[in-house]
Parts: sequence; structure tokens; C-alpha cells
Amino acid sequence: MRSSGRNSRGSGSGGKNYRGAGNRRDEQQQRAGRPRPEERRYDVGDGPKAGPKAGPKGGGPKAGPKGGPKAGSQGGGPRGGSQSGGPRGGSQGGGPRTGGPSAGGPKAGGGRGRKPGPARPREYEAQIEERNRARHDKPRVKLPKTFGEQEGERLQKVLARAGMGSRRACEDLIDQARVEVNGKIVTEQGMRVDPEKDEIKVDGLTVATQSYLFFALNKPAGVVSTMEDPDGRQCLGDYVTNRETRLFHVGRLDTETEGIILLTNHGELAHRLTHPRYGVQKTYLAAIQGPLPRDLGKQLKSGIQLEDGYARADHFRVVQNTGKNYLVEVSLHEGRKHIVRRMLAEAGFPVDKLVRTAFGPIALGDQKSGWLRRLTNTEVGMLMREVDL
Repeated sequence: MRSSGRNSRGSGSGGKNYRGAGNRRDEQQQRAGRPRPEERRYDVGDGPKAGPKAGPKGGGPKAGPKGGPKAGSQGGGPRGGSQSGGPRGGSQGGGPRTGGPSAGGPKAGGGRGRKPGPARPREYEAQIEERNRARHDKPRVKLPKTFGEQEGERLQKVLARAGMGSRRACEDLIDQARVEVNGKIVTEQGMRVDPEKDEIKVDGLTVATQSYLFFALNKPAGVVSTMEDPDGRQCLGDYVTNRETRLFHVGRLDTETEGIILLTNHGELAHRLTHPRYGVQKTYLAAIQGPLPRDLGKQLKSGIQLEDGYARADHFRVVQNTGKNYLVEVSLHEGRKHIVRRMLAEAGFPVDKLVRTAFGPIALGDQKSGWLRRLTNTEVGMLMREVDL
């Protein structure tokens, strides 16, 4: 056992000679520009992670006494890459030049980089910002209509905004050939229209665009039929405050008469609804005292002589009778001042209470006194058809 130990110790010199030969071979490979075997096997990079692993094999603390200055230059210290810091091994390392004097010394090693340069002055920064804004704020190039957006809105979108239903439902209306634009039935989807200029109808009724407003008010007794009253009395304008656009009333009702009165910003429609040429019919309920003769309706339809000419009723009927109290319905297309009151008074039956229950196709219904409601698109269409709009 001891002899074998001596043999092993004796062979130590051979090992030492072998290590010395290995060092000489490394120097020869370095002169020839060839990397060491371990450097071919391992890619040693820069930074703190590569430093500790490269130390023992790449000329760190253990390789310093044996390798001399050449081996030290190949290792680059504990943080440098293999052969990346020395004068000769700068091009042989696996990573970038970060460890040795040729790469900037200790300040350049470990991935720290160079010192930051001086900050740019604020004036220069402001000039850069102005140039960037000028580049992005250039006037938009106006493309031809062929390439740009088409004019107008899609028909189904206009119909949906007017309250005809969802866009899908409006597309179904177009597919069913129920929509017409400027007198022509639309059969294809995607048509573009101008709501302000084009005449759009559904089932023969004109569709009101968003720019026009139509309201029906149940005017209470004692309210003046004006939008403003200089004497401070209650007027129609008190019921339509906080509106985006100015409204005006269609026709009038005397102060003591209740019932429906229309408000709109559509000037042409309002003019035609009150013009005698179009003869829009109004219906009233009047409370009078009886007994009534059987031919009272015939007298009113034949015409009553008034101070400003004859006045004729289109329709007359007794709605309710309780003793001497009668509730009668009178319809006529005239719009002269106090026309119903004057006709019944001339026939010998003064009116105790008067309510207008319908203006053309728009009925008062169960709308409460003082309430304002927006007309539906169907009602607006019926009004426009009434006056050929």
C-alpha cells in the first residue's frame, strides 16, 4: 500500500510537467489566435453572472500564479469574460469587450455602460416638441368623394333615430318595400339620404327628422295662448322651458277654453295646419243647458249667421244628457276666434265649459290637464299627410 503511495507521489512530478506543458500549449494556441478548449465549450459573457463562473477556469485567483501576466489577461478578473479584457485576447472572448483595459477599464465592465452625457437644454427640448406637433398637426388632406366618406346618412340609421325601431327592424322595413325616399320606393340596403332635404316616408307617412320637435299640450283653463305674456300671466311658454330650440304654438285657444294645442318648431307645418285652405278639422266638447231642439244639429250644419259671416259645423252630436245639462260634440274646420262659443250662443245656448278634444288626427285622449307629451312619428306623419307635406 505504501509503495503505491510513493508511486503516486512520484508521479506527481509527471503531473507537474504535464501542467507545465499544458500552459505552454495554451500560450502557443494564444499566439496562433486559437481559443482554449474550455473557451470553445463555454460561452462566457459579461456581467456579474458570468464573472464567478469564469474565475477558476479563465485565469481568476487560482490561475494567477501559474498563468502569469498572459493568463491574467485572458481571464479578465472575477467579472470579465474569458480573454475579453487582455491586449491579445480581446477578440477571442465569447462575449462583448467588457472586462479589460481596452474596453474601458473597470467602469465599462459589468454592463454598467458609459457615463450619461450632459442633459439637453430646455430650449432644445421645446424646439423638438414644436417640430413633432407641427408634423402631426398638418391640415387634413381633402380626399375626393370616391375615396373619402360618402355624403348623407344611411337610411336605416335615420329611420331608427326617428323612432321607427331598431336598425335591424328598419332594414326589414326597407326589405318589405315600405320605405320611400322622394317618392320612390327603396328596395336596396345602404342608401344614403339627407334628412334635412330628402322626403322620407314609411307606409305613406312622412318620417320626422331629429331636428324638428312636435308636442301636444293639454292646456288648462286660465292659461294664455302665447309663449310669453308681458302682464305676467301663466302662458304656454311656462310648459316648454329648458328646450334646446324655440317652439311656437299652432293656432290658439281662448283663455277659458281647455284642451289640446300643438307646439312645434316646424314653421311650414304650423302654417298649413292653421291656414283655411287646408281645412284641418278641430273637435270640441261643449257643456250647455237644455232642453235642446231636435234640429239644433241641422241649424249648425246649415250655417249660423255671425257678425263676420256664416259659420258652419261639420259634425254635431249629443254625447251626454243629465236633466237640463247637455254635453255636445261639435266639429268644424274653421279657426276664427271663439267660433264655437259664438255659434252656440247665436243658436240660443251659451257655453258653460269648452274643451278641444282633437286637432286634426291628433286626439287628446286621456292626457291630463297641464301635461305635455311628444308626438309619435306616426302622429307627425298623419299631420303632414293632412296638409300635403
